[in-house]
Amino acid sequence: MEVLLLDPLVPEALAWLQERHEVSFMPELADDLVALRKCTYKTRAIVLPPHVVVSSEFLDFAPKLELVARMQISSDNTDLDACARRNVRVLQARSATVRSNAEYVLYGLLMLYRRGMVSALLGRKISQVRMGRELSGSTVGLLGLAPVAHTLAPMLRSLGVRVLGYDPAVHHASDIWDKLKVEPVSQYDLMAHSDAISLQMVYASRFRGWINERLLNHCKPGQLWVGVSRSALFDAEALALALCDGRIDACLLDGANPQFAAEGTPLHGIPNLHLTPRLGSHTREAKLRASWYLAHRIHETLSPEAVPHHENRLSDFSVLDNVDYQDTTSSDPQAVSPSQWSSIAMHRG
Repeated sequence: MEVLLLDPLVPEALAWLQERHEVSFMPELADDLVALRKCTYKTRAIVLPPHVVVSSEFLDFAPKLELVARMQISSDNTDLDACARRNVRVLQARSATVRSNAEYVLYGLLMLYRRGMVSALLGRKISQVRMGRELSGSTVGLLGLAPVAHTLAPMLRSLGVRVLGYDPAVHHASDIWDKLKVEPVSQYDLMAHSDAISLQMVYASRFRGWINERLLNHCKPGQLWVGVSRSALFDAEALALALCDGRIDACLLDGANPQFAAEGTPLHGIPNLHLTPRLGSHTREAKLRASWYLAHRIHETLSPEAVPHHENRLSDFSVLDNVDYQDTTSSDPQAVSPSQWSSIAMHRG
């Protein structure tokens, strides 16, 4: 087969791809490694869910493979070096989730600022409801300038928020700060002056445990955190202590490693730590954008002669991790594929 899908595309994108290539949808293979190896032997392109790992051994059973694609963003489930050695293109629909993740962070901030809302919805009296505060007039620090920050910054400014920023990979004199209208500060000033922190830092192995006791010692008391970055950025013991001693009033993290707050870890059972399972990218609009992005990229990889101005890129990681990346599709998804917006109605729930 040419294309093997273990993760579904929206119906219209699937039909478009089926008109051009032999496509098989076999989600059951995601949990059957032996059967998956048999099916990938003649496969040229494969779309995988996050828990299926692409290793050098996996590639040994896929000699014809030209492309590995994923709907979700992750960098720890694919051996990029092994793929590069075998000229296998690694594809992720990274721009498709930029706006949905930015909205998730904004929602998280609003929710934590008004933490009494849950108590009120449970029927408690106003005297029992924790008093909230307004986002307007507060200061939010952007820790990391990944593409999500490019969309989030104007959202926050429109609500009257002062926006500070720090990224260890971006010089304080870079033009990007002016473009985003974000005040560049040091990492310690960001901690000390921000009422809330939005974490959307691009992860690299050198940043494992980078958010440690030394950094968190500079937190403004009662600080709020919302993050869509890898949980490996945190030193778990340092975060647990900050959550318990009042430096961090509440922390909401999306897509954390399942073992991040498991039983026996420092973060297990801490009530003001809230984890969600990648809800930031879990929207119909993001699914639609991701499906069409993958469908077009699969087609151009397998049939480059049919695509004008084809660019032969082995990996899509570097472009969208660049801080100069601008999300040009999120304001009008129809700008990419005019006829497909209606497929949202077919994918409700």
